[in-house]
Amino acid sequence: MPLWAQLEADLQRRLDAGEFDERFPTDQELVDQYGVSRHTVRESVRHLNRTGVLRRVRGRGTVVTRSEFEQPLGALYSLFQSIESAGVEQRSEVIELTTVIDPVVSAHLELDPGAELFYLERVRSAGGAPLAVDRAWMPGDIAAPLHGVDFTHTALYDELDAAGIPRPTEGWERISPITPTPVDRERLDLHPAEAAFFLERLGRRGDQVLEWRTTVIRGDRYRFVAEWSLGAPAALRLAPPPGAN
Repeated sequence: MPLWAQLEADLQRRLDAGEFDERFPTDQELVDQYGVSRHTVRESVRHLNRTGVLRRVRGRGTVVTRSEFEQPLGALYSLFQSIESAGVEQRSEVIELTTVIDPVVSAHLELDPGAELFYLERVRSAGGAPLAVDRAWMPGDIAAPLHGVDFTHTALYDELDAAGIPRPTEGWERISPITPTPVDRERLDLHPAEAAFFLERLGRRGDQVLEWRTTVIRGDRYRFVAEWSLGAPAALRLAPPPGAN
């Protein structure tokens, strides 16, 4: 193995052991520890950066990237419950709680283009630090009782239950990597080079579509996990068009 690859392997071993959770060494400190050239150190760190384990932050040097929350795929979940079940407080700053008309969203909800929609936009924080920008739409007549709810420390699905509104029981979710808009990047306290996930969720109950939701979530604080087993191969699906099941 080239010298830089040997150094990368040993740094990965030390990272896995949690040795650098508080602070990652500077290039010069690694040069002194391993007795190698600065070029070798930078090549090793560059490869670790590419895997997402490390990242360069202006003014802070190299920092370790740790995902704080894991979410299994394949089940309807509440971001609020996922965070709080990990022992971390989830709080929300409500940006908008209003009625809107949006023909594109109405197509997802299988409604007329001019239908009135309930709209909730929040910046959601975990442990006092921003985690996600969450936008949810529901049919206006169904979600009308939610306009008086304080969403600072609660889940949308819990409030549906409290108001006697049916919550979604099935649907689909799509996850894509994105570069957030400048507004969302500022809300999430992300640097320009930092990535995020973009979640799209359609929730339904029987034949009725109840929810369309999009969420921009920090890639350095959240990750998704899928379980699998040996069986029939899954068919490749095209991305569902607006209004699809």
